[in-house]
Amino acid sequence: MELRLKITPKGDGDPYEVETDLGVIVAWERKFKSKASDLGKGIGMEDLAFLAYEASRAAGLTVPAVFDDFITKRIRKVEVVEQEQARPTIEAPSDDD
Repeated sequence: MELRLKITPKGDGDPYEVETDLGVIVAWERKFKSKASDLGKGIGMEDLAFLAYEASRAAGLTVPAVFDDFITKRIRKVEVVEQEQARPTIEAPSDDD
């Protein structure tokens, strides 16, 4: 699952977008002891903030060393702009069938 997140910072900064990747999702799974499939059941604001934090860091943006500082001092809002679900492939029929 890939998410494109729009982050609105506190203060005068312009909103920016980041995308999650495998590393970001695995970091979320490890921190929250959950599976990526659980995101489809509903996602909390702390989940979104953590994904935004890790995706920002992965994109090379400067973020505070402490996650809570990112939430309380850096960002005003996080929104999901786009969500891409995994699309399983369907086996093509063969002449053997």
